[in-house]
Amino acid sequence: MSLKDRIGVDAGKTRLEDAIQWAIDNEFFFLDFNADAGPNHMDTWTPERSRAVRDLCESNGISIGLHTLSAVNVAEYSPYVSRAVEEYMRASVDLANQLDCAWTVVHAGYHFTGDVPERKKAALERLKRIGKYGADTGQNILLENLNFEPEHAEIHYMAHTVEETKEYFDEIPPEHLGWAFTANHSHLVPDGIDGFLDAFGIDRIGEVRLADNHGDYEVHLVPGEGNLDFANLFTRLESTGYKGHYSMAYGSDQERIDSRNHLSTLA
Repeated sequence: MSLKDRIGVDAGKTRLEDAIQWAIDNEFFFLDFNADAGPNHMDTWTPERSRAVRDLCESNGISIGLHTLSAVNVAEYSPYVSRAVEEYMRASVDLANQLDCAWTVVHAGYHFTGDVPERKKAALERLKRIGKYGADTGQNILLENLNFEPEHAEIHYMAHTVEETKEYFDEIPPEHLGWAFTANHSHLVPDGIDGFLDAFGIDRIGEVRLADNHGDYEVHLVPGEGNLDFANLFTRLESTGYKGHYSMAYGSDQERIDSRNHLSTLA
């Protein structure tokens, strides 16, 4: 499969059937989607609807992945709420399997500055459990390195630096927890793209997520509108043997079509 064909899109909350039809019409083969709200809400997936999506993907060679919501705090430890987070993650894996998803993206949660050890412990133990559940049920769980928040912010995402991400990868085997490498998030910290790839290589990567920014704060720009070095990104990944897919998380439909044509020439 060519590099161009391996570049897909994150359809977000767009009705999945519509996103798949758009992908068919424009010859895209990889789609991320979210099932927390709107037409893809978890409760809307009847056996008939699920079967129709599976058949549509299979007949057109399209791979889909479920992207859980980063606003759900995987590092939750409060009574009752903690149990609900666990149920949410297991339900996400179940839905991903129901739809024959090839991957499920998860997160390490966030802390409130004064409770870092407790949050990290809760997140690590929960990701261990959900990683094993995914492996036991045949689902590929991918941890996304999340974005830097300003130092004065009360809330900070975990697993947004190499050091923090390494804590999870050291404790959880790769067959239970892969990596959704978000290049634009790595661009917001001193580690940078090269630092993340130097530390972890490509073996765990199940998806590379793409957007541009100016290196200052979280914003999803079309490549070329910021200062992320996409030529370096693609060259490093492709030259070291990465054969997986990419996911564009920015722009309008037409901007994604135009952007894919440009990105596929950079490696």
